[in-house]
Amino acid sequence: MQKPFDFVIFGGAGDLALRKLIPAWYRAYRDGQMPEGSRIFGTMRKAEQAENYRAMVREAAFNYLRDDEIDNETWNKFEACVFGVFINITERDEHWDALAKTLQEGNEERIFYMATPPAVFSACCKNISDSGMINKTSRVVVEKPLGYNGESAEKINADIAQYFEEDAIFRIDHYLGKETVQNLLALRFTNCIFEHLWDSKSIDHVEISISETVGLEGRASFYDDAGALRDMVQNHLMQLLCLVAMEPPSKLNADSIRAEKLKVLDALRPLTGDDVAANTVRGQYVAGESGGKQVPGYLDELGKDSNTETFVAIRAHIDNWRWSHVPFYLRTGKRLKQRCAEIIIQYKTVTHHIYPDSAGAMIPNRLVIQLQPDERVQMIVTSNNLEKHEADLVPSVLNLNLTDNYDKFYSDAYKRLMLDAAANNPALFIHRNEVDAAWGWIDPIIDAWQRPENKPQPYPAGSWGPQAAMDLLGEDGRCWFNVGENIKGQE
Repeated sequence: MQKPFDFVIFGGAGDLALRKLIPAWYRAYRDGQMPEGSRIFGTMRKAEQAENYRAMVREAAFNYLRDDEIDNETWNKFEACVFGVFINITERDEHWDALAKTLQEGNEERIFYMATPPAVFSACCKNISDSGMINKTSRVVVEKPLGYNGESAEKINADIAQYFEEDAIFRIDHYLGKETVQNLLALRFTNCIFEHLWDSKSIDHVEISISETVGLEGRASFYDDAGALRDMVQNHLMQLLCLVAMEPPSKLNADSIRAEKLKVLDALRPLTGDDVAANTVRGQYVAGESGGKQVPGYLDELGKDSNTETFVAIRAHIDNWRWSHVPFYLRTGKRLKQRCAEIIIQYKTVTHHIYPDSAGAMIPNRLVIQLQPDERVQMIVTSNNLEKHEADLVPSVLNLNLTDNYDKFYSDAYKRLMLDAAANNPALFIHRNEVDAAWGWIDPIIDAWQRPENKPQPYPAGSWGPQAAMDLLGEDGRCWFNVGENIKGQE
């Protein structure tokens, strides 16, 4: 049975805490997954916010929870577990001592969550240590982006490691907490029909896309320093690539899963120099139509000139026996046509066609794993049109919609990951070696993009990105498979 814990959110009044973390803990409490006696502390720099923290989180959470999730009686009980703390993260003073005393009088299990910019991770961890809050069961959860390149990531990791052992550092990537991502492991490793067809003998290529319809959304300063490559590819997309491509782990535990993911990162073919120009596309959105209305371009929103990319497409190869000659196409961007996150496994076409040309083109099988906005798994197969007498081959969709199949299903990645952190289960968190390996692959791309000729290519808001991204697949005789368009109406 899980022990009660104290969960301290540094940055408790920030957007992440109010929009994701507190609602997730409420769901855990409602579902009986939060041990009795557990406490949640949110820290903030203003005393008045700390005094009114419960009212603040209630107002915010009710904006983000669904109407059918809100139960005032349950919330009132949950609210009694939530406390506001006035503290300056970077200044060691008497308020740190007061928090330390509160924790010493509470639960032995302690989890510190850094819902703050990485620049203050080191100072915060030092103050936690100097205040005597770290005990043998303490853990720290850190948010991405972990650095802006390999060197800065290594410094952050080294700073945190001064105070916490590696097995007590939980680097979070919320995409790994999505139920559909976890279902990918079950799909691969418990179904013979897929595992026997999960290699270069059967698969033509793999696409991994995360597209957003929004622009800067109040993140202008952070985003212009980071860009799409650092913000999305180095963590989310590369973690998804690892789960798709890794070998079966010997056991379903943290060490085994991390070891297999690390092998994938080590096998990624390096992109350096001219290889970067040949295998990557960077773009930046300009004014266009999105969601039925005209929206400004990136530079207009930013208010200054910038070469920061808002779109990335990459052709990657994994040089091992399983994936030899199978390209992995990665794509992410802002102000794209649709909001979606999806993994497309496209199989090879059959080697011999027995139907006449009049029956239509042979459409390759595709396994479609959607992460958002819906969470589902689909298999696109070819079947005969039963409404016609003559042979007429058409694509049909076998659909597993998790929402439809499970009455009580509601995916909350942060809830799952925070419960895992509270239970000291690091399987879905990222090891320091993975961070190093991912940056080792990304850094040469960043360096090549600094050349004057490698400016981002413009694309209209509301489109699927620059034409060069279409050409990246087109030169291989392939095209992007956009779920919302390509299988619309076939369910």
